[in-house]
Amino acid sequence: MTANIRDASIDDAAGIARLRVETWRAAYGGLVPQEVLDRMDIERETGRRMEHWHEMHADARCHDLVAVADGEVVGWAMCGPAREADAPASGELYAIYARSDRWSRGVGNALLMEAERRLRADGHDRAYLWVLLGNARATSFYEAHGWHADGGAKTEEGLHELRHVRDLST
Repeated sequence: MTANIRDASIDDAAGIARLRVETWRAAYGGLVPQEVLDRMDIERETGRRMEHWHEMHADARCHDLVAVADGEVVGWAMCGPAREADAPASGELYAIYARSDRWSRGVGNALLMEAERRLRADGHDRAYLWVLLGNARATSFYEAHGWHADGGAKTEEGLHELRHVRDLST
């Protein structure tokens, strides 16, 4: 079944939290220390999202998107203005996840297309994102959609990430 892409609401906080925790566990095993994955908690993540919902959505240029199928959140993406002062682009894809049983079934593609459309509509002609080092599935997905590594790298909380950029004007 095709997923419907729409703006997220606070009512989606639990679905987004569940998706994020389950997807991290499915996608990052072997890439992220197991104790990090084991510490992830859906209820705690839901509470944090709900507590900070209005703060996270104060900037109308930040777009929180969900893919919904059969009444469940099966994908999530968030994008908006670049968060780093020295960023190579004015826009950023902060996050994108699809439930593992939806991988390679169009959910990620639909979310990415809508996120890119929103970034362009907000005047961003170029955007960037971060990919966990060793995440071959994500790297292939982004490269197939025109994103490419530009040599940028960072390490946060022991996780090594590589930066990918995309010209949104094409």
